[in-house]
Amino acid sequence: MDIGGLLREAGITPSPVMKLDNEKLHHFDLSKYNKALDNVDLNDEQAFTQYIFNELKANNCTAGIGGYGEERSLYSRSTLFSDEEPRTIHLGIDVWTAAGADVFAPLDSTVHSFANRNVHGDYGPVIILEHKIENHVFHTLYGHLSTDSLDGLTIGKEIKKGQEFARIGEYHENFHWPPHLHFQVIIDMQGMVGDYPGVCKKSESNIYLKNCPNPSVFL
Repeated sequence: MDIGGLLREAGITPSPVMKLDNEKLHHFDLSKYNKALDNVDLNDEQAFTQYIFNELKANNCTAGIGGYGEERSLYSRSTLFSDEEPRTIHLGIDVWTAAGADVFAPLDSTVHSFANRNVHGDYGPVIILEHKIENHVFHTLYGHLSTDSLDGLTIGKEIKKGQEFARIGEYHENFHWPPHLHFQVIIDMQGMVGDYPGVCKKSESNIYLKNCPNPSVFL
């Protein structure tokens, strides 16, 4: 599904998921090819957080963004991503900024599902919205939210385009990551509820990246 083309054909301009100042936006490279990460102990959660926010400060930026389709080695910090072939390909875009930053619905939507996935390295609080444009259905996933973002949610609840419905969580909420939003588009939820992989195996990346197209149109 070509999300951008679908929106253009329907004459719909999405609202930004976050209010970002492009002049104060740092583009992060967290791929395994970034040699600067060799000097950061990614298993030291404080060191990783310090790296993110030192980069923002050094570049005089209020937020950082990036990561779609990026091959990363940083997931070795959590057994959640370990297997005979580890999961290393990032399927969404990350927006790194201060905890408490507001998150907005890009389109009219309903709540597909939500959960608090409080396992080391997982999403922590996560919300998945469902969108319908003509006969097409797709979903957007928001991970690493504040715990109170889940308050009052029910499956099927309407969320209007441009409505603030969540906030980025603190370190201990989001779950053991530097504060950021993991934002992902998912066409077919494949029966999953309150969860969908945000990282896949390299051998399966063609399948997953097709089902999770680049979400930059909403940012």
